[in-house]
Amino acid sequence: MQLKDKFFAQQVYFVLGGLFITALVVSNLIFQKFFYWDFFGIYTFEISVGILPYPATFLITDIVSEIYGRKKANRMVTTGIFASFFSLLIVYTAAAVPATAWSPVDNALFDTVFGATAIAVTASMMAYLLAQYIDIQLFHFWKKLTKGKHLWLRNNFSTFLSQFVDTFAVLFLLCSFNKIEWSLFGGLLVSGFLFKVLVAVLDTPLLYLAVYALRKRFGLKTGEELILEKTTL
Repeated sequence: MQLKDKFFAQQVYFVLGGLFITALVVSNLIFQKFFYWDFFGIYTFEISVGILPYPATFLITDIVSEIYGRKKANRMVTTGIFASFFSLLIVYTAAAVPATAWSPVDNALFDTVFGATAIAVTASMMAYLLAQYIDIQLFHFWKKLTKGKHLWLRNNFSTFLSQFVDTFAVLFLLCSFNKIEWSLFGGLLVSGFLFKVLVAVLDTPLLYLAVYALRKRFGLKTGEELILEKTTL
């Protein structure tokens, strides 16, 4: 691979990593607002707004897994963990300093909005770790089994199970910490999982488009992964 292609590959990886970390951190900060969505009269979803950017993280790790390989995907997941806990430190610091008398957001309002962030980040990270590593492992299991073919199969099959694990674990921990009533657990689990499954199916064309463009740009064959020097990325 030429030097300019390696540089471009690094830039793409960093951009994907930036989008991944942004989606992950923001989902933890906004999770306390819940909304409903009537899906063409078939089913009414009741889910946290924090779930909206979260499926993007699985799409991005699938793209990275397909093009850059398992190690690069795992590295991105690990970086996301540090970013999330760093954001938690920033929130704690902001909560610790006293608000002025004229501050549009006083201490009480700030604590109401961000007070549960620590629990959210902890619950999300525990579930996120388990779900993302399951997703990456299953993705490569199906990739090896199908000899690099049927991208839609490994994308969806790996995501379905990992998303269920993620949704179940987050809700279980939030209910255990009394942030959500146990009576809501079943409904939120079904809504959250079905929403993520729906998004996973709908984002499959985006995965194909991204993988096709990157394979063409780097001259990769079906199932082939980009190999960069150990000193890069």
